[in-house]
Amino acid sequence: MAVLGVGLAHGNERLKPRLVVCTDIAPADIEPDDMESMVRLMAYADCFEIEALITSVGWNCDPYPKEWAEYLTCVIEAYRKDVTRLMARSGQQGFLTIEQENTQQTLGYWPSADYLRSRALMGSERGGIKVIGEGNDSPGSNLLIQQADEADERPIYVAAWGGANTLAQAIWRVKQTRSAEELKRFIKKFRLYTITDQDMHYNMRMNRAYSSHQWLRKQFENDLQFIWDEGTWQEQCELGKQHWQEHTKSIQGKGELGKIYPNYKWGVEGDTPSFLYMMPNGLNDPEDPHQAGWAGYHERGLCADSLTTAWTSWEEPIRNISIGYKRRFYPDELNDFKSRMQWADEGKGNKNPQITINGDTNSPVPLIMEAKAGETVLLDATRSIDPDGDKLSFKWWQQPEIGQAVLQISEPEVPTTTVTIPEDAKGETLHVICEVHDDSPYKLVSYRRIIIQIKN
Repeated sequence: MAVLGVGLAHGNERLKPRLVVCTDIAPADIEPDDMESMVRLMAYADCFEIEALITSVGWNCDPYPKEWAEYLTCVIEAYRKDVTRLMARSGQQGFLTIEQENTQQTLGYWPSADYLRSRALMGSERGGIKVIGEGNDSPGSNLLIQQADEADERPIYVAAWGGANTLAQAIWRVKQTRSAEELKRFIKKFRLYTITDQDMHYNMRMNRAYSSHQWLRKQFENDLQFIWDEGTWQEQCELGKQHWQEHTKSIQGKGELGKIYPNYKWGVEGDTPSFLYMMPNGLNDPEDPHQAGWAGYHERGLCADSLTTAWTSWEEPIRNISIGYKRRFYPDELNDFKSRMQWADEGKGNKNPQITINGDTNSPVPLIMEAKAGETVLLDATRSIDPDGDKLSFKWWQQPEIGQAVLQISEPEVPTTTVTIPEDAKGETLHVICEVHDDSPYKLVSYRRIIIQIKN
């Protein structure tokens, strides 16, 4: 059996995934969920290299009122007051220089508020495909071009909490000035996750052809990884409403960030799945949307416009599968957030378990293994530890949507187990997840995905 390693490392440390947020953040009496999601993102600023926070057009704001950008500034300034307590979580003593922060950041590094302020920019103020073109460039679209041109092999994940018009404009601009091959390379740098389609007014939301999102899917179907979320974000809203008392008790009022976490109006944190999708907790690799995670599950297929193709979960039975994963993981997701807000408030708290599989500590990167059909594979997580000395509980499970064969997991709730590969599994790729909880008050979780490639 061979073990194959993957992932990007910087010395002995792993680099953060690169994240751009396009947000139509607004006053709490208009649309509070962007504010809620931005507070949560700040509580996880050590997990993402936040390349840009772009204020731009959305459902309730076309054109986007420039003065609304002050609500983004408000969140960053709250983070400024909390970050020294959050830094205690990783033992960070200070900040890099802005010049260093502008290069590459490793997982566990909390960026300075000054860095985040420097990455807060205005994007497209108007929505729709008709505004794409001359006169629609913005500081946000210019920065996206600059970022894609950097000598950095990591992809750039764009989370569209409102419209993705700013990215569409950047692509249009490059299309005017570069060769077809250069354009292809530029587009392939990006991964786009849209929370529904908000490049338009809400009252015209079924007019898909109005949006620049449809143009992106039609023109660049084979080059742009496009996830159109129609399902997970609604479930995020509903689950948040069902668990609102936990939010009022353990999130609101915790630290300066918690003090500005607003009450919900329509639903709770509808934009959060866009970055939960790329959360580096070991559960899923965002380069493969088939892998289920805190943002549910997606498959490539026909979109809700009945015209274009993308990764989505709007149609049954995929929608039900995705919502099922969202409900399954939500208690752990919420507990993790509550734990982080305790750190923001008190500068102390609990940390997640650290998983080692078969001696490999390269988490959160999936562990890739090769095996033969009929072989029994040992999976040993006994060297996993909890930084706080808490007791650990283990659960091994197979994601059934990937591959056809069903693995036999001998003992799914012990640190060391075996999986038996069926004889008819030749040529398949099968996925097993090791899920580890501690016994702290929040029952914090970590995951490690094992990808088993079966030889022919």
